[in-house]
Amino acid sequence: MKQRAEAKKKKRPVAVLCSALGTALLVLIVAACVPLTVPRLFGFKIYTVVSGSMEPAIPTGSLVYVKQAEPGQVKAEEVIAFYGVRDTASIITHRVVENRTLTGEFITKGDANQTEDMNPVPYENLIGRVVFSIPWLGGAAQAMTGGSGRLAAVLLTLAALALHGAAAILGREKGRKSGGETSDKERI
Repeated sequence: MKQRAEAKKKKRPVAVLCSALGTALLVLIVAACVPLTVPRLFGFKIYTVVSGSMEPAIPTGSLVYVKQAEPGQVKAEEVIAFYGVRDTASIITHRVVENRTLTGEFITKGDANQTEDMNPVPYENLIGRVVFSIPWLGGAAQAMTGGSGRLAAVLLTLAALALHGAAAILGREKGRKSGGETSDKERI
């Protein structure tokens, strides 16, 4: 038993390095996924800003977190996300200039734009209020959620597990060489 404890204390540097690299990869993967998954559990929708219309407040490439809001409660100067009037596939993030509750529409404007948006935004196009944004994280998020990003996450996870497996094997070999391991026959 004493030999086994001594063998555990003296791990091979290669085993320690493999274990540390494997742990670092797993931490990196989890850290990259947290901003994309945890907020969704709290009802946020997450979008990447692809134009400069809200600069400098929300730069191109920012990740914006949008929370559902009652249209009548949205105030002027708040930033909202909404479906484009002409193209419901496009999502626009602009500041509210005026909330016309009687007609059920918003007048919006991008901070970097000279004039208000041409078309009022009907209440039914509202996705929600932008609660906060993280500059430059949107591009990384798009890369990670695409096909190649998901493949990279799977491969990195497998690499991390392989490194941990290699560390375990190398650690066992060190124990066997120092006499710390018992054979199957001796255990019975």
